Amino acid sequence: RWLAAGRASRRLVLVVVFVALLLDNMLLTVVVPIVPTFLYTTEYEGANSSVVSALTESAPPALKGPPFSSIFSYFDTTTVTVSGSTSAMELANGMASSPPPQPPTSSPPPPSGCLEGQEVLAKENVRVGLLFASKALVQLVVNPSVGLLTNRIGYHIPMFIGFIIMFLSTVMFAFSGTYTLLFIARALQGIGSSFSSVAGLGMLASVYTDDFERGNAMGIALGGLALGVLIGAPFGSVMYEFVGKSSPFLVLAFLALLDGALQLCILQPSKICPESTRGTPVVTLLRDPYILVAAGALCFSNMGVAMLEPTLPIWMMQTMCSPKWQLGMAFLPASISYLIGTNLFGILANKMGRWLCSLIGMAVVGISLLCVPLAKNIYGLIGPNGGLGFAIGMVDSSMMPIMGYLVDLRHTSVYGSVYAIADVAFCMGFAIGPSTGGAIVRAIGFPWLMIIIGVINIAYAPLCWYLRNPPAKEEKIVSFKYTLCP
Repeated sequence: RWLAAGRASRRLVLVVVFVALLLDNMLLTVVVPIVPTFLYTTEYEGANSSVVSALTESAPPALKGPPFSSIFSYFDTTTVTVSGSTSAMELANGMASSPPPQPPTSSPPPPSGCLEGQEVLAKENVRVGLLFASKALVQLVVNPSVGLLTNRIGYHIPMFIGFIIMFLSTVMFAFSGTYTLLFIARALQGIGSSFSSVAGLGMLASVYTDDFERGNAMGIALGGLALGVLIGAPFGSVMYEFVGKSSPFLVLAFLALLDGALQLCILQPSKICPESTRGTPVVTLLRDPYILVAAGALCFSNMGVAMLEPTLPIWMMQTMCSPKWQLGMAFLPASISYLIGTNLFGILANKMGRWLCSLIGMAVVGISLLCVPLAKNIYGLIGPNGGLGFAIGMVDSSMMPIMGYLVDLRHTSVYGSVYAIADVAFCMGFAIGPSTGGAIVRAIGFPWLMIIIGVINIAYAPLCWYLRNPPAKEEKIVSFKYTLCP
């Protein structure tokens, strides 16, 4: 009876989607403070230590003896210094030699507490950016296929497939020790995330048919996304500093198993008639200008934080000499404010107008990004990052329900394809952001990167006005979402 009641409960469906988004985004952000320092430790410091050990082993025995020695000559009453120090006999005879000149250094030493190898850190921006972007790039390619699959077989089976792939990716992260294996694990996460997010959001839209209820449910589900982002980066930095690299991923793998057990107990595949699930083609949805405006708002607002993820920790290591635990804590204000914003504006956005909420949110995103380079320490990042997270929460909690509303208003009420488009827009931000952000930082610097993406968000914000009152198509026929086969 409990299982039967659970399968019929909309709240338990919301819980499953909440947990799936939570784990996905914890894995998304837990690597943010770990990967830059892990690659620096394994590649730069490892290479230096191997060079030093090789030089020590190849040194001749004479160099391994005492550092200072003297030779007495029977043909002269002086002492000749061999290596650097002045002997007592030289002092007596007044024949001390000056110390050898030191070779000139190519660059000044880093400030106290900062990491050495600044050129290595600069180059690492590009590699870390490509690693972070690989997940979104793969997800970008897989999303349209997942949208079509959910339209044909329902949402439950794709969601469970996403859980399996996410579990494999998490375990691979725990035991990967090279850049190549980390890259493969990140790309594999993109496939699992595509199944989980598209199927989960589509499931919520099909269960919550009322527009107001759907907006509240989407806000709660995005709260799971926000909580994952909130916990991920600080959790990863603290665990990596005090326990080790594998520990946070093993904890996430255990939580993923619990989520899979919850899905098996509560969810069941629905048997859907193929003729009743034919939704609007993806190409037709992509030609809808209102859907494109909403997708663009999702893309550009999230692109700002996507650019921060690979570049901000390295910038902090270079300019603030920040320890490992601070690299993840810097994202804590953004995560907390995003959690507040999604839950608060999931309700308020429907009252004040979702278009207005999104317009204000994008403007605040741009202003917050412009203020990030002004910070001189981690405390200076609290205000800009807090405003950034709150504003992105405003945009996400407004645009996700609008996507479902536009399909109800202008197309067939089948949601797999439209939420595949929403996830594609989200992934484009997280694909273009890290991959281009690292190259831009290396070319013109981190402050200019923040200026560019901040101005783009401010310039795009007025386009949200077009979502104020989108027209309905005359031939739109109101019908049920699905008709179950007898």
